[in-house]
Amino acid sequence: MNISISSRKKAVAYLFLAPSLIVFGVFVFYPIGFALWASFTDWSLINQSPNFLQWANYSRLLADSRFWNAVKNTLYYTLGVVPVGTVISLCVAIAVNQRIRGIEIFRTIYFLPVITSTAIIAIVWTFLFDPDIGLLAYYLKFLGFTTQGWLRDPNYAMPAVILVSIWKNMGFNMVIFLAGLQSISESLYEAASIDGANSWHSFWYVTLPQLRPTLTFVIVMSMISSFQVFDQVYVMTRGGPLFRTETVVQYIYHHGFETFQMSYASTVAIALLLVVLILTILQLRVLDRDIN
Repeated sequence: MNISISSRKKAVAYLFLAPSLIVFGVFVFYPIGFALWASFTDWSLINQSPNFLQWANYSRLLADSRFWNAVKNTLYYTLGVVPVGTVISLCVAIAVNQRIRGIEIFRTIYFLPVITSTAIIAIVWTFLFDPDIGLLAYYLKFLGFTTQGWLRDPNYAMPAVILVSIWKNMGFNMVIFLAGLQSISESLYEAASIDGANSWHSFWYVTLPQLRPTLTFVIVMSMISSFQVFDQVYVMTRGGPLFRTETVVQYIYHHGFETFQMSYASTVAIALLLVVLILTILQLRVLDRDIN
């Protein structure tokens, strides 16, 4: 009887899970498997009769200087976006967590860029950065400063993209931090106040430890998102100038949809998957160790 009930519960569970499993299978697991197969061939959108190349694509990848340049740019972007974006989002979340009349309006304003198309935001910021017609150039000239084409300068193009990405994603991380802040019991702050703790002590010894699971989630998700950056780079700089903003995903796009070398694009995609997977596991282990 118990076995029958248990089997029935499992059948019902699998029935409810089936739609999600089908979606994951079709749109996640099958593409990953197909990309893995393609990385060992010379398949392209033109060549519909691929040959098996074994490890040739991966050997080519290791010797590809443009790929390593894209990796360097992606790491630069990630190191700029994740730490700075996390700190700014946390500060904004603490600010909008105050019990002030009308604070909901500010929460909405900060969150608006999240629900706005990345392509549209990138176009707007491209005009803002324009040295001739951009608002930033106008106000800098008005204040007596010289202007320059930030998106055309190899030294400033990536920082400009990083700035836009931090502004775009700040609202999402803010909401996550806000949820974490509102889950902290007020009794902890009251106990800290009785012990003579000031605002800084309360933040360092109460708020931050209680937010560590939330902080782990934000850092890991921001890292994964940063390694997948494409839209704002493609719209704002197209990888230039001098390939200084070309990221790994844009390099995948270049080989897959501009030169139609789908097999090599798949090879780069598998390499990116492995890098993100390894970094995610390492981050989770380090941050989980700190939490425990």
